[in-house]
This record gives sequence, structure tokens and C-alpha cells, in this order.
Amino acid sequence: MFRRSRRKIVAAIMSVLVLLWVGTLGIIYASSYFEMKNQNEQMLRSYAQMYNLPNAFDQMMPPNGPRPEGNPGFKPGFDPESPKFQLSTFYSVAVSYKGELLEIKNDSPTVYASDDLAQMAKDIIKDGKSKGTKDDLTFFKTDKNGYVLVVFMDNTVVNESARSLFRYTLIFGGVALVVFFFLSRFLARKIVAPLEESYQKQRQFISDAGHELKTPVSVVSANAELLSRELGDNQWLQNIQYENERMGMLVGQLLDLARTENVTPQMELIDFSRLVAGEMLPFESVAFEKGLVLNSNITNGVSLEGNSTQLKQLISILLDNAIRHSKPDGEMRLTLTRDHGVAELSVINKGDEIPAEHRERIFERFYRVDTARNGEDKHYGLGLAIARAIVDAHHGRIAVHCYNGLVEFRVSIPAAKEK
Repeated sequence: MFRRSRRKIVAAIMSVLVLLWVGTLGIIYASSYFEMKNQNEQMLRSYAQMYNLPNAFDQMMPPNGPRPEGNPGFKPGFDPESPKFQLSTFYSVAVSYKGELLEIKNDSPTVYASDDLAQMAKDIIKDGKSKGTKDDLTFFKTDKNGYVLVVFMDNTVVNESARSLFRYTLIFGGVALVVFFFLSRFLARKIVAPLEESYQKQRQFISDAGHELKTPVSVVSANAELLSRELGDNQWLQNIQYENERMGMLVGQLLDLARTENVTPQMELIDFSRLVAGEMLPFESVAFEKGLVLNSNITNGVSLEGNSTQLKQLISILLDNAIRHSKPDGEMRLTLTRDHGVAELSVINKGDEIPAEHRERIFERFYRVDTARNGEDKHYGLGLAIARAIVDAHHGRIAVHCYNGLVEFRVSIPAAKEK
């Protein structure tokens, strides 16, 4: 139980850290991407507005003197003499409206062949796109005086730097998550330790109390039996015997719970189908006496590694619970199937729906949904706690589901491999 709690704490901590990490990276990379995209587009527009046939790039602006004021091709920070602009590599392809190639400006022919640039420009013009990306190139298309200009900017270095940064971020982030994983496991142990210690003391108290009460209860029962032989029918003596019987039932359940939780059961290969069918038979007459019908659908050949004594007790608890809480003239159904390597045991009865807030807590010790009836039927809320302890000892799961006026207790235990 506490191992499951520690796992949940670790999972919660790691989920929050992963979400924060992914969210932060996503925001950083998204904002960086859109900022770089806008800057690239602005620089391409500036380059395109400066471009004029047949001048080369170094002749687009006057060699001396400042840029003329009011030039619409530039925005603050993208002056052609700025380092960012100067360090960027541009390519341009001018094509007439008739599709004739007018000029190709290629400052890095070893990176991109002029023929490739010309073909990409024609494809862009054909597609009708005004801006976008191709491989590591960002492009911008515009109409000039009598021709179409396609401008490219090489983002190879920037993209490679971004990919390297992303790889290193993943590596260091992964290392950090591993460190946080072990740290969260340590913190989970610290958080759960006081609860686990308290739980162990409670278990020890229940075990000790059960053993200490067993002898006095036996003595009272024996003396009451002797007195009944001497005195005959006596109302006060009957009350003593009845209450002592209830106390004996409680002590027995306490001892069962203590044994289930404190002793590792001896496991063996069990024909679970035969065990369930055999344990169900006595309850058919009990159900009949209460006006109930007990139907079953048991798949043959379902086997598992388990303790037969505990599994019989589990089935008895579930069937007894279903009979006690079934509506008069109702129907009960027990099914056993094998699904994906798991033995699925289900006990269904028609009864009052268990409120959602109680469905997990009914497996706790001494917990009862109807607190007004505590102990009046010789049940003290320990049966389902014992059932869960048995299921936990067999590495399974137990849960309750309510739907369409039905209450279903479902047990899942790993089945043995089919031969």
C-alpha cells in the first residue's frame, strides 16, 4: 500500500517537473522561432527593396554617406551595415514575367549551385507563394519593375546551432530529470515514513489485541455455556452469550486481518476455476433462503499462483457481502474469466448504490457506509479490508463499481501462463 503511495508521489512530482520543463522549453523555442522568423522576413524585405537590376549588392547603396531617410525598405535594427545583416548570406534570382532568367546573385556557389537556386525560384513563382522556407533557406518573393525577384537567406548556421542547442538541452534536461527522480524518491520515503510507522503500529496493535482478547472471550463463552446448563433459559445469560459471540466474531476477523497482512502466504499453482466453483456452492443455499438467485459463469482452466486458504476466504467475503446487501428477490451473478493474462473475478448484486466518495474507503478497516448499523449484524467493516489485503498479497487489484442499480466487486489477479 505504501509502496503504491510512494510511487504516486514520485509520479506526481515527476509529472509536474516534466510539464514545467516541456512547457518552458516550448515557450522559449516558440518565441525564439517566431522572433527569428519575423527578423528574417524583415531582412529579406529590406534586401528585396534595395535590389535593382543590374546593380550588384555592393552598389545598391551609396558607398559613402548615410542611408537616405524615409527609405521604406529598412526598419530600425536592420540597417545593411548592421552586423546581423552583414553576417547573413543572401541569394537572389530575378525572373521576367515571361519566365526568362534575368540574374542570379550567388555569393556561395559551393553551398548552393546557381542552377538549383534558379529552379527553386521558378518553383516558388509557380506555386504562388510569397514567403516561406525550403530546406535551410528562407525565401521572399516580390514584384519589381518588370520582373519577379525571389530572395533567399541561408539559415544553415542558425538552424544547426538551434539543433545543437536542442540536443544539449535534451541531454542536460534528461540528466536533471534523472537526478530529480532519485530526489523525489527520497522525498517520497520521507513523506510516507511517518504514515507507514503509524500504520505498522496499528497493525501490531490489532494483532496483539486479537490474541489478548481471544482467551477471555473463550473463557466467557465456556462459563456462559456452563451457566446455561444449570440455570436453563435466562434472558440475561442469553444477552451475555450473544454479545460474547459478537466479540468472538470481531476477534476472529482481527486475527484474520493480522495473519493476512503480517504473514507471507505460501503460494502454489491453483486451479482457480475449480476453487471458485467449490467455494460458491454453500452460498447457493444461503442465497436461496434469503430469496435470492445466485447465477455463475466460470471459465474453465483459469489457474494462478496463490494461497488456496486466502483465496477461499476472499470468495466467501465477496459472496457474503453481496448476499447481505442484495435487495429482496434479487439476482446475484459470479463470473470468472481470463483476459490478457489476468484472472478477472466479478461478484454482482442488485443493491443500493455506494456513493462515489465511499467506494475507495470501504476497503479500509472498520469503515462502513451505514454507520448507524455498526456491529448489529456481527460485521464491523473488516471483511473488505481483509479482502483487499488478500488481493494485495497476490499482487492484484480490487475495486467496486456501481451502475444501473447494480453493485459489482471486481478482482484482478495475475493468472498463470497458459500451457
